[in-house]
Formats: sequence, C-alpha cells, structure tokens
Amino acid sequence: MKVYDFKIPKKPGQHIVLQRDRGIAFFDKLHQHSEIQITQIITGHGKLIVGDSVHSYEDGDCFVIGSEIPHLFKSSKSDIESHMISLFFAKNSFGPSFFDQMEFEELKFFFQNSELGFKVLLNPDELSEEFENFFGMGHLSRFIAFLNLLKKLNDAEKTILSEFVPKKEISKDQGERLRVVFDYVIENFQHKVDLETVARLVHMTPNSFCRFFKQRTNKTFFKFLIEVRIEHACQLLINNRDLSIAEAAHLSGFQSISNFNKKFKEIKGVNPLKYLSQIS
Repeated sequence: MKVYDFKIPKKPGQHIVLQRDRGIAFFDKLHQHSEIQITQIITGHGKLIVGDSVHSYEDGDCFVIGSEIPHLFKSSKSDIESHMISLFFAKNSFGPSFFDQMEFEELKFFFQNSELGFKVLLNPDELSEEFENFFGMGHLSRFIAFLNLLKKLNDAEKTILSEFVPKKEISKDQGERLRVVFDYVIENFQHKVDLETVARLVHMTPNSFCRFFKQRTNKTFFKFLIEVRIEHACQLLINNRDLSIAEAAHLSGFQSISNFNKKFKEIKGVNPLKYLSQIS
C-alpha cells in the first residue's frame, strides 16, 4: 500500500479544480493534499476519517476538509454507486494575499474552520444542484459561483469534524501504518479487537504502537475504536428504525448494553434513547 501525499491533477494556470468521483467505492487511502477540499456526496454512505475523528456520511452531506488534513472516505459495502463532486483550491491559488483583502474579511472564519474540517448543514438538494451546475460554466461564471459558494458555506450552520490535526505532515511510512490500522478497524470493529493483533500488523510492540497512535491522533487506539463503533450504531439506528438499541449495540461490536450506553453518552452527549428522539 502506498500513500499519501496526494497531488491534485490540474492544468497549467488552473486555480479551481472540479472533480467527479463515482464507482463502487471512493478512493479509500489515507491521504492529505495542500488544497482545501469542498465535497458534496451525491450518493453513497460510509465512514469519513478526518484528523483524529471518525464520522458517518450519506447522500447529500457536504464537507470542507482543510489543507494537509489526513483523511479518507471509507465506503460501506453496497450495490449502490458512490458518487461525489469536489472542488479543490488553495488559499493562495489567486495570489498570496488575494483572500486577505478587505472584501473577503468575512471569509476568514471559513478558512479558520477549514483547518479542522467541517460538515455543512444546508439543504442537500440545493447544494447538489449548485455543484452539478459548475460543470457547465465558463471560467468567469465558475469563479463567481465559487465565491458565492464560499460565502454560503461560511454563513451556514456547521459542525467541526476534528479536534486535533497533526502539526507536521504525516510521512509515507506513518501514513501507511495508520492506513493499515484504519482499514483493520473498519473491517473488524464488529468483532473482538485486541491490541496485540493490531500492533503486529504494523510491526510494532503494543506499547510502541500505543505511543505512535496517540502522538498522531491525540487519542488512544481504543477511544478511536469505540468512536467507530458508536458511529456505526448511529447509522444502524437511523437507517433501521425497527432495530432495538440492544441489537444495534451488539451489531456494532459491544458485548455489554450498559457499556454501550455509557460510551454512547460520552461521545454523543446524550443517551441512545434521547439521540433517537432528537433525530425523529
């Protein structure tokens, strides 16, 4: 497996890159790039790992992922096509001080929030149409629409994706190790996961692996594992309303309903019953 310092392909003089990705699954290697990424999920669902955090994604979700933030979209196994549209640009794409001009002062919050990544809470149908319209535009119209999109995303309600992003870029070796760990967790979180097995996968002792993971994600491996399990349980509860909380807990890798309820409240701030009432 190779990573990870991904280069966004662009033509000479191109400052805004528009990209459509569709297929059975999205590009699922842990990677980072210098450009800010704005992505609209047209269809597809799965898990998004950003910096130190894991989140679910589904049809209509819109994410902003900042420069050099390690991330990956892990598509759920499904017969439904995964389809996203993304815009890539750098803050200095139009000149080193372009966005520092007085006219763009209100956008400073967009760039500040992008450093940790954020999810935009807007009408998904409206956003999907805007992203589709970019493909038929000329250069000037696309640039104007791009600025309007930045303002809309800046003004929208949003949730921050990550609490911690490594100050230094992840090396290829470090990225490969994290990718192996993330892949293993995503594929096996529903079963028993032990530290010794995971450490062996990346050719480290358990103690060395724990230090390595904590230094690069600012959380313990088992906290990350629990977050993946809780996110999966949330997806199950949202998409299968006939499923009981105990069944969702078991299908997400929890052996004890009391432990599930405790960890759920720690991460989501409410118990599972309250969570279900809030999304109903």
